Amino acid sequence: MTGARMLQRSTLTLTLILSVAGAASAEVSRLVVTARHDVLGGAYEKLAGTVELELDPAHPANVAIVDLDRAPRNARGRVEASADFMVLRPRRGPHGSTALLEVSNRGGKAALPYFNRAPWTLDPTTDRDFGDRFLMRQGLTLIWVGWQFDVPRDPGLLRLRAPIAGDGGRPIEGLVRSDWTVDAPTATLPLAHRNHVPYPVADPGHADNVLTERSARLGPGEIVSRDRWRFARLEDERLVDDPTQITLAGGFQRGKIYELVYRARDPVVVGIGLAVVRDLVSWARYDSRSPFPVTAALGVGISQSGRFLRHFLYQGFNTDEAGRKVFDGLLIHTAGAGRGSFNHRFAQPSRDAHRFSAFFYPTDLFPFTGRMQTDPETGRADGLLRRSADRPEHQPRIFYTNTGYEYWGRAASLIHTSPDGRADAAPLPNERVYHLAGGQHFIGVFPPPDSERSGEAYRGNPLDFLVTLRALLTRLVEWVVDGRTPPASAYPTLAARTLASVDALNFPRVPGLKPPRVIHQPHRVDYGPGWAAGIITREPPAIGAPFPALVSQVDADGNEVAGVRGVELLAPLATYTPWQLRGGAGSDAGELVDYLGSYVPLPRTDAERERAGDSRVSIEHRYPNKGAYLAAARRGADSLAHAGLLLREDVPWVLERAEQHWNWIMRR
Repeated sequence: MTGARMLQRSTLTLTLILSVAGAASAEVSRLVVTARHDVLGGAYEKLAGTVELELDPAHPANVAIVDLDRAPRNARGRVEASADFMVLRPRRGPHGSTALLEVSNRGGKAALPYFNRAPWTLDPTTDRDFGDRFLMRQGLTLIWVGWQFDVPRDPGLLRLRAPIAGDGGRPIEGLVRSDWTVDAPTATLPLAHRNHVPYPVADPGHADNVLTERSARLGPGEIVSRDRWRFARLEDERLVDDPTQITLAGGFQRGKIYELVYRARDPVVVGIGLAVVRDLVSWARYDSRSPFPVTAALGVGISQSGRFLRHFLYQGFNTDEAGRKVFDGLLIHTAGAGRGSFNHRFAQPSRDAHRFSAFFYPTDLFPFTGRMQTDPETGRADGLLRRSADRPEHQPRIFYTNTGYEYWGRAASLIHTSPDGRADAAPLPNERVYHLAGGQHFIGVFPPPDSERSGEAYRGNPLDFLVTLRALLTRLVEWVVDGRTPPASAYPTLAARTLASVDALNFPRVPGLKPPRVIHQPHRVDYGPGWAAGIITREPPAIGAPFPALVSQVDADGNEVAGVRGVELLAPLATYTPWQLRGGAGSDAGELVDYLGSYVPLPRTDAERERAGDSRVSIEHRYPNKGAYLAAARRGADSLAHAGLLLREDVPWVLERAEQHWNWIMRR
């Protein structure tokens, strides 16, 4: 780049800072662009920097943000916050494109790996970082912004800088809970989830600090004597006081669940993260000074950030402070039936919920569907879209996509059943529900390493559902931008007898593999009388009756029968289970492993089948030769493409992957 051009770009950045800062009434008060670079040979421009916000605590659009009214204010009576952002915008056209904001999962960026088959990176720069350019070929403007205050202190992660709430100049204290399912003996445990930034203990000696140990999800907790544990870490084999870690005499044991309740101080106003996403998208859409103008907006969330979008909808954030619509469409992937710890006092946004970890945080809470429903246990009526019922035009078009794992481990059936699990609940006209049959939470490694083998089964499930996501994103863009009707929902139902309880699963006889007897169920949970205002006063919470969770029925191969069945299931060479058991000799042996499924190749010959006592039909009985198998895979791919659930450009990819599976299975 020449010196003159560098000066021009620097001047433009300064102009952006000044012009946005002059907008006194804007929710986005200032955009500081600290880096601008051309990428992809100039077809796209990358912008990165900081977005600064001012929020009016009294505005109706902000009153749902817990403790915003207790945060420090500037001279204009506004609460200030800032967040990191990155944007990739197409160079062509002066009038803007459609935005795709990926709600960052724990500060990262997944859109390019998920949709572009690109390598994982926090700073996409080289051509390789953009994979096959799928999102760029659709002309989308990609936006990321930090919404989470406590992401790990790793370089490149997107972070929210939000204020601390106070009580008239005095600090606020409250209860915080941490829990751990220990997979291997260890001497210390961090208070934070997944290496995040924790709330430190306020007073290590306070009587509210209680550690318990138990062996089962709902088992009784045994209080650990206070003289056996302390807030400390190991340093050079010595214990050093540390308000962010605990240690236990004799160590923490495998298979045990440890739970700590402790007093913390200075809660961050976590719910500002919801406003940051709302206001940056709104600013890009409606403010003429935006350096990345857009004419429509889609949001995508994966796992934690998918739950964020369900929470975003539930709390009414799809309408901005000026009463305008924010997102036109949402792709909510692998969120199950959950929301999350995204807007309450002392919230820990990384905490999730699984069958055998992260227990009873405010994640799987009624309501679960967009439709209004009534909880038969409490009589409470509610729905995810209730707060936008008076503005139906502000309800976005939504795709909910879940793999089989979310039915087993994240209670996904509740997004399309009644709360008692006895009746189907059809999606609203602006919703589609797609079950990605047979998949685990993320795609497993293929070929699987021998180290993950137990008998004929492999730990981890390599079923590729990303080809379906690429097609569905294309369909969502068409629905939002062009009004084209997308494919009908595809998910298991009670009416079709494809949705079943765990004990009604017709799993085949597969040597060394037995289906689980347990499933993750949400419970009615009581966090104390302050919960309606977003304040937890009861930790651990009181656990009430469960909501029933159901799963897809399976076929004679053990593969799920309902939903979008990819080529792996239409022309099977293996059983793809969305569940994996912990195993071992402990009391947790029959519990589910978080996220993971199993991969069990079919017997290659009738002789193998008979020798193993396997009830599944052999590969040689299904396909006379490799050519016959590839022809079956081709028919499956063509049927998916015809239904709009596979892109024509991805058919060769799918068939190449099918051939790889054949070659590996037949040679192993």
